Amino acid sequence: MTDRCQPRPISAGSPQRDALPPPSIDPEATLLFVINAAAGAFDLEAKRTVIQSALAAHGRKGELLSCQPADLAQVAGEAAKMAVARDTAVIAVGGDGSLNTVAQAAHAAGCAMGVIPYGTFNYFARTHGIATEPAAAARQVLQARPVPVQVGAINERIFLVNASLGIYPELLQDREAYKARFGRSRWVAFVAAGATLLRAQRRLRLHIETGSAVRDVQTLTLFVGNNRLQLQQFGAEPEDTIAGTPGDGSMAALMLRPIGTLSMLKLMLHGAMGRLGEAAGVESFEFKHMVVKPTLCTDHTELVVAFDGEVARMRAPIDIRVLEKPLYLLQNPDQAATATGSEFPA
Repeated sequence: MTDRCQPRPISAGSPQRDALPPPSIDPEATLLFVINAAAGAFDLEAKRTVIQSALAAHGRKGELLSCQPADLAQVAGEAAKMAVARDTAVIAVGGDGSLNTVAQAAHAAGCAMGVIPYGTFNYFARTHGIATEPAAAARQVLQARPVPVQVGAINERIFLVNASLGIYPELLQDREAYKARFGRSRWVAFVAAGATLLRAQRRLRLHIETGSAVRDVQTLTLFVGNNRLQLQQFGAEPEDTIAGTPGDGSMAALMLRPIGTLSMLKLMLHGAMGRLGEAAGVESFEFKHMVVKPTLCTDHTELVVAFDGEVARMRAPIDIRVLEKPLYLLQNPDQAATATGSEFPA
């Protein structure tokens, strides 16, 4: 009988990130744009106009596939398969959650993926030098080439920016409720996060394995970052202890130990100032592969997890690792990675 609380194997792809050649793209082929009609503050027609204007200016062909969030995974999967068959790329149009869904399909199919961001924070786009203004991003993607970038995996799902357990998934759910009531802005997200943190009480008791290191911890949240820009804005980059850096060879984990209300207020102040790593009760470390499970794990134990702004339930143990198979992201060779300020993580 299989012990479901033992780590499950996950495919790590090719042995080296750059071992396989990037997918080919025929400049005459039709690009496939997967548009989350509900993402961002712009309506669907505005998004379509931005893309069509860029295509016309560059003499390129594009097929615009718009859908509601419930249909995004299916549409993205079909588009990725078509992209492979036609030697073209799939372009994700939306926020980090939409990008994650399209990236899941593109990574599995092995096609190149482009990005036109419409999210609140757009960490993935900004880290890779993609303009956050949609019209500029649309122009960039038409002149870009596939470049391998690192992705992480949490059980069967890949993630581009972050993954987490504990209070952070609650924070995301509260943030969506605040946005529905007060509108989409970074300050609304920050206020929602503060409200969630101040009422945080639930402790996770976790058994964590990273290589040969094994330990049991109590924490309010376990946050994993695959995005160096976000960690820099936290002020919580871990010390370099293994080869590579978060987002390029390794990932970073942050744990928040149980603390009182006054300490939580101080922690929020440190976070707002980009000095979270200096706050009491915060621990960070680098890793390539981590297995996490509750100390009392049964065959049916499930945990609420978040990845790139999406929330789901997953069966323990939770296997988090850097995948050796990269995602091929369309980037302009002349683009330099950019970093602009934000108030709170996506």
